[in-house]
Amino acid sequence: MEDYKYLAIVKWAKEYIASKKLKPNDRFLSEKELCEIHGVSRQTVRQALKCLESENVILRVRGSGTFVRGSVPTASVRDTRIGVVSTYFSDYIFPHIVTGIESVVNEAGIAMQLSITHNQVCEEAQALKSMIANGVQGLIVEPSKSALPNPNMNLYQEIRQAGIPLVFFNAKYPWADFPLVAMDDELAGKTVTDYLFECGHQKICGIFALDDIQGHMRYSGYMKSCLEHGIRIAEKSVIWYAAAERNSIFLYEQYKLLEMLHQNTAVVCYNDKLAVNLLRFCRQNEISVPDELSVVGIDDSKYSSFCDVPLTTVHHPHEVLGETAARLLIRMMTEGGDRHEDAIFVPELVVRDSVRKLSPRKITVSGSGAGW
Repeated sequence: MEDYKYLAIVKWAKEYIASKKLKPNDRFLSEKELCEIHGVSRQTVRQALKCLESENVILRVRGSGTFVRGSVPTASVRDTRIGVVSTYFSDYIFPHIVTGIESVVNEAGIAMQLSITHNQVCEEAQALKSMIANGVQGLIVEPSKSALPNPNMNLYQEIRQAGIPLVFFNAKYPWADFPLVAMDDELAGKTVTDYLFECGHQKICGIFALDDIQGHMRYSGYMKSCLEHGIRIAEKSVIWYAAAERNSIFLYEQYKLLEMLHQNTAVVCYNDKLAVNLLRFCRQNEISVPDELSVVGIDDSKYSSFCDVPLTTVHHPHEVLGETAARLLIRMMTEGGDRHEDAIFVPELVVRDSVRKLSPRKITVSGSGAGW
């Protein structure tokens, strides 16, 4: 548990230098003194001193001791550096989110360090450790495999104990108490499913990612809509897949997928990328979209309007979401405090050509509410 105690020492050392009004070239505390004050190992103290030295707060001179090097960083936003951790960057909506973050931090004069995890928890841990070692004063993080047990829980606890502000975007771990900036994914799933019912569809299946919270929330929205429309066995018409292996269902479960598609008139896809792959699969198997099968996506990515059949989807506020996350982090860094409200965006339906309107049938829903 000592791995990140050095962060608390770094913060304490800056406050100590400021409170004692130490000037450049004044002698700073020794390793032994710091060990006694904080009750930690010499290795932990050396980590803290290394971090302070990298930030030009102190200067260690072999055989002479440790000295104050220059002015201690203050709480001013313009003296800070933040870290941004994203699962992906090269395509889809991620560049727009990062652009939104970058526009706000650049305007505030903040330096930004970006790391990509490829949705791997081990790479997430490496990115966070590297950023902390580089002295970032705030973090904006998209979690990896957010619906699965995560071995980085202790790392996030240490980040909180060290007083480093953190904002999650798109999703957050169920056990995390940092604020979240995201689209309302449950409402997104419900919105596209409601639209299919409005267009007269009664047999609606779904394909969702099992390893992230967004997939679970979008599935929840799909199920809520189905239950509200009297469809109580919708869960039997769902295929789950791992987000990093989205093509596996088209390779290893194609017969199961084909059977499900032939039994339904519409399908709700976890996101636009999956929906575009499904359109290709339908074309290869001579299933006409939307004449034989209606398809909806989620996120309104660049793929949604340039594919073979432009997708009906819901709009993800990608760039605005990034801007909001950055402003929230800056507010946390300048105002302090442990509790800040989540910022959740309402999704907007975007209607294109991938849904066929059927003759609506009157539906009678028994009971006052639908239960799981």
